[in-house]
Amino acid sequence: MKFLFASDSFKGTLSSRQTIDLLTQAARDVFGKVSCTGVPVADGGEGTAEAVVTAEHGSWMEAEVSGPLMEKVTARYGKLDEKRAVIEMAAASGLTLVPMEKQNPLNTTSYGTGELIRHALDQGFTDLSIAIGGSATNDGGMGCARALGIRFLDAEGYELEGRGEDLERLSVIDLSGLDRRIAAARITVMCDVNNPLCGEHGATRTFGAQKGATPEIRDRLETGMVNYRDIIRKQFHTDPDAIPGAGAAGGLGTALTVFLGGEMKSGIDTVLDLIHFDRRLDGMDLVVTGEGCTDWQSCFGKVMQGIGERAKAKGIPAVGLSGSLGRDAAKIFDHGIESLMTAVDAPMPLEEALSRAEELYYLGAVRMFRFLKTGMALAGK
Repeated sequence: MKFLFASDSFKGTLSSRQTIDLLTQAARDVFGKVSCTGVPVADGGEGTAEAVVTAEHGSWMEAEVSGPLMEKVTARYGKLDEKRAVIEMAAASGLTLVPMEKQNPLNTTSYGTGELIRHALDQGFTDLSIAIGGSATNDGGMGCARALGIRFLDAEGYELEGRGEDLERLSVIDLSGLDRRIAAARITVMCDVNNPLCGEHGATRTFGAQKGATPEIRDRLETGMVNYRDIIRKQFHTDPDAIPGAGAAGGLGTALTVFLGGEMKSGIDTVLDLIHFDRRLDGMDLVVTGEGCTDWQSCFGKVMQGIGERAKAKGIPAVGLSGSLGRDAAKIFDHGIESLMTAVDAPMPLEEALSRAEELYYLGAVRMFRFLKTGMALAGK
């Protein structure tokens, strides 16, 4: 028997790497001598760079950049080879970098993400994969673009800093100073949402509150975002509201695609391509995947969907071991996952489940493998 383990991290408890170790231990405790291979995975959100760097035996690059409030932070990104780099915008412009009491997307900027991109270009990287989840910003990506030479001017010709509050003051976008190396670079934008830039399902209305925006602030930001969108329409004959994912990361999706020529792609598919997952499936008998909570959202660009569909395409059964199951979890069966089990084995407070995550996951893995062993015995009759 040959097993391939590829689970997402369980936020706040188990890393993708830990799930591999626990599954390997459980499989060998149940089956004895069995071949176990594991690969860390992520869906383009938090932990993407770490998963890809680990899987591909890459290394880390560090740069001092500007944080969301223009404070200095040390951010790192992954080096896969001499040409390919993996960047997480959250490393420079993430919500976790802003203290709760200072969270206000009028004041935050994605400038540091642009500095990370510039640093990668300085090192000679020409193939950049950028994960844009977890942002603290709602600046339309102006800060990021400004760090790469684009100027955003108000009606009097003064250059704006590129914060959320500048959206409503914007009058002209000047691309003449854009870093020339961008034209020769391949930029893949890892994005798992389809939100437009503006409107009810746009950047501000959908994600603004979680970044600290009150209803009044959201109204102001939306007015500014509409102004930003209309200027882009007029100057570049492109409608960000027609670009799926343009509203991701507070509109960073717009800047990366419209100004930098980036290609929007599913985060999980990009990750699986970067780690050559299809090749890793060769010769496997079973794939085990999972995540913290499996529900209806798992079918929209998440790890289990991506893993299940790739395994199904190769005729390899895949099963899931998750922390818990939520609404419409069974919909994942339409995406190559044959069975689901939970690590939690009895009603318990969330705090207890989290504190016992490693123990519960191992015991759940043992139960899962014993079921599989029973199925094999039945099949052999």
